[in-house]
Amino acid sequence: MQTLLRTPLYDRHVALGARMVPFAGWEMPVQYEGVIPEHCAVREDCGVFDVSHMGEIDIEGPQATALLQSLLSNDLQKVEVGGAQYTLLTNEQGGIVDDLIVYRVEGGRYLLVVNASNRDADFEWVKDRERRGSDVRDVSDRYALLAVQGPRSLERLGLGDAPAFTFEMGDIDGIEVMINRTGYTGEKGVELMVMAEDAEALWEAVLARGATPCGLGARDTLRLEVCYPLHGNDIGPETDAISAGLGWVCSLEKDFTGVEELRRIKEEGPARKLVAFVMTESGIPREGMAIAEGGEVTSGSHSPMLDKGIGMGYVPAESSAPGTPLTIDVRGRERKAEIVKKPIYEKEH
Repeated sequence: MQTLLRTPLYDRHVALGARMVPFAGWEMPVQYEGVIPEHCAVREDCGVFDVSHMGEIDIEGPQATALLQSLLSNDLQKVEVGGAQYTLLTNEQGGIVDDLIVYRVEGGRYLLVVNASNRDADFEWVKDRERRGSDVRDVSDRYALLAVQGPRSLERLGLGDAPAFTFEMGDIDGIEVMINRTGYTGEKGVELMVMAEDAEALWEAVLARGATPCGLGARDTLRLEVCYPLHGNDIGPETDAISAGLGWVCSLEKDFTGVEELRRIKEEGPARKLVAFVMTESGIPREGMAIAEGGEVTSGSHSPMLDKGIGMGYVPAESSAPGTPLTIDVRGRERKAEIVKKPIYEKEH
């Protein structure tokens, strides 16, 4: 039996009555009051997630920029100090080793925030390609990370507006934090990085300011409504960025691992595409369910905002246009769905 890892907030989750489940080698809260109320709190007010299971890799030195430019799909030259960028770590086939956010901390220093399940693999991937003048370190255990998301998140934290994908040092109720203007819900919000020993104090401060504690269940339904891909489901080492609709984070004019293959796929056109769909008949799609027209569901759930089954999956490129009908095998019963434009859910302004 593998011993599950625990974040610095494990005791707080148990004290709040969270239902704990194994996830990517960690014991994590899947829900507190329930997925739907937690989901709605983030869409309507403010929720807080413990995402301390995510990995952090520190890279610095005079060759740090050159190293990352050769490994990451997006163009780091576009990122100023104090800025961040969504990008992909790719393999020789153009497959997605991981999707991550890179923060430019100083001129020659970067912080990568990577998916929990890929922390060790990502570190080894970058470390193995380390060059003279670059130093790659796994610093994950030093930090905790809290995602505070929702239309009232900044107001509740006492923070002003700032551009997305920027960061600054600051404090919340006297606790020093790195305030990252990023998130995985499609809502306004921040991800607060804090020293691990300060995690409990920050968690309590954020709850005291009116944030609803939220688990992995709501995190998944929120990201699916706005079509943010999940590594291991919608994207992975066998899926390329062009087919996954992530060509916009690939600077194909620069050289990086797998770029030749991605250029070829873009030029020829992908054989299949990752699409979003909404069920037009009753039924909740789930990962692995077959799509009769070709392909399978990679992510599926019930949408609390639409009160319908929603999902994403790969289909043949020629059958990927919005409005195209699909047939999903929902536990042996054929159920109708329709491809929709991403995101599936968009707020009325």
